[in-house]
Amino acid sequence: MRILIIEDDAALRDGLRVGLSLAGFTTDAIETCDEANAVLIGHSFDAIVLDLMLPDGSGLDILKALRERGDKIPVLLLTARDSVADRINGLDRGADDYLGKPFDLDEVAARLRALIRRAEGRSQSVLQWQNVTVELSSRNVEKDGVPIRLSRREFSILRALMSHPGAVLSKTQLEDKLYGWQEEVESNAVEVHIHHLRQKLGAEMIQTIRGAGYRLGGES
Repeated sequence: MRILIIEDDAALRDGLRVGLSLAGFTTDAIETCDEANAVLIGHSFDAIVLDLMLPDGSGLDILKALRERGDKIPVLLLTARDSVADRINGLDRGADDYLGKPFDLDEVAARLRALIRRAEGRSQSVLQWQNVTVELSSRNVEKDGVPIRLSRREFSILRALMSHPGAVLSKTQLEDKLYGWQEEVESNAVEVHIHHLRQKLGAEMIQTIRGAGYRLGGES
């Protein structure tokens, strides 16, 4: 799950980036409206964490631009302006959720998981494919009831594929889920992670579609 953090306070921005990364998210962070408007046109994210008070404008302007062009990406507002009127205004402008500062990082992560789950049309935090079960909040994976240890990036690939059963995801799409802007992407990284997943979950779990990408194997 790739998250864009838009926050001008450097300490808070870095804390969110590190904390959400430890919770299993891939994170990118910026601090201005201008950066946000440029980034959101050319990149894809699963959700946005948005501060309202930015140095060159309001986060509500970013939110307005998103919704006016029909972008339905989930947006979680984080702000010190936490009156009832502020919350109502933010939600009416198109935000999906709202948290006042100070906040708990675990709650931010939980709210983001819930927003992404709803955006994907799921009501539960458990994914199931054949004999493999994935619990998203705890990041526990089981095969036939036996726990399977996955790295963060192996888990991210498995989650992406299980969230879109039957769909073919390209190598580029999977790389976007795994790496932020500041992380170097090795040319064969996705192939290596897929290989490890097949070793742990069975070769039939993930199919390679030549020239297109990867999808779950078999039927649910």
